Amino acid sequence: MFQRPQHLLTRAAETYRVLFIEEPMHRPAEAGLPRMELRDTPDGVQVATPILPAGLDEARSDAAQRALIDDLLEGPQGAEPIAVAWYYTPMALSFSGHLQPQVTVYDCMDELSAFRGASPGLRLLERRLMQRSDLVFTGGRSLYEAKRGLHPHAHLFASGVDAAHFAPARNLGDACQEPADQAGLPRPRLGWFGVVDERMDLELLRSVAERRPDWTFVMLGPVVKIDPASLPRPANIHWLGFKSHDELPQYLASWDVGFMPFALNESTRYISPTKTPEYLAAGVPVVSTPITDVVRDWGEDGLAAIASNADEVIAGAEAAMIQPRSAWLAKADMRLARISWDSVWARMKALIGQAAARDLADGAQNRAMSSSTAAPHV
Repeated sequence: MFQRPQHLLTRAAETYRVLFIEEPMHRPAEAGLPRMELRDTPDGVQVATPILPAGLDEARSDAAQRALIDDLLEGPQGAEPIAVAWYYTPMALSFSGHLQPQVTVYDCMDELSAFRGASPGLRLLERRLMQRSDLVFTGGRSLYEAKRGLHPHAHLFASGVDAAHFAPARNLGDACQEPADQAGLPRPRLGWFGVVDERMDLELLRSVAERRPDWTFVMLGPVVKIDPASLPRPANIHWLGFKSHDELPQYLASWDVGFMPFALNESTRYISPTKTPEYLAAGVPVVSTPITDVVRDWGEDGLAAIASNADEVIAGAEAAMIQPRSAWLAKADMRLARISWDSVWARMKALIGQAAARDLADGAQNRAMSSSTAAPHV
């Protein structure tokens, strides 16, 4: 998936050396474990994946990851200095809390403690991470409102968009060679791309598909944390699996509506889906369930239809399919122009610079105070 972390950290790689530590993979005991596997992305990010022997408890897993990171950062002159430690999960603090970066950033994308299978210790680790962070960024307005009272330097950075990546979908139309697994599917098409997990309202999807058997539902993305057998299987729902970021414009080019059937539960209470502006950048109108940030950021401006049940989804999709394109596309483009990932990163980078300057100033002040209280020379 190419989402917020990838958009931001590939841009960070233009200025910094970026090392991204992934969650560990576990393998049966074999020679050479634990070890760190490294790969470089085309965008200049180095990705490190800890490979650990299966069966380690939490303490030994943390110790192994801590040692692997230390080995990775060890250079000819000793441990390399870290300009920024950038966290996406507080759980990483358990094996990286000994590092001493100049600036610590917590980019809070979701309320992870509300997700299925979340660690019981996540809330405590988040409090610790907030205490040591110089900056807290939040991925949506609801998250910002929940976190801003917990940190003096909390900032709202809702989803950006790489409009240029999705814009070709507006012009491909019927002239493009469609992906083989979508070619021939009847129109109109309602599409989704993203992770399929407990945040999706599968019963709503089933109900809409059964009421409109003449519509085709194209569902792209990996199935995670739920049983694939639980997916609704009417003949007009097509589960096409994971597609790369580069492939998405070809699929979206012939979609009539972007459908976001999010469930309304604890795991979706604070989400701000990155796909909302991406659908619009591709020229695809949006119908979404009433996720708070979608309603406030897109629905109230008329850039997304909000639907609470199957009847409302059908009515919203029908209206979206017949509305004149030029007016709403012009309105969407004005909004999209203000939220590019380039501009989001530029503002984040400026705040990191300010935090680094504060750190240097605080260090100079502490040294001056220490010097003034030292015993005089005789």
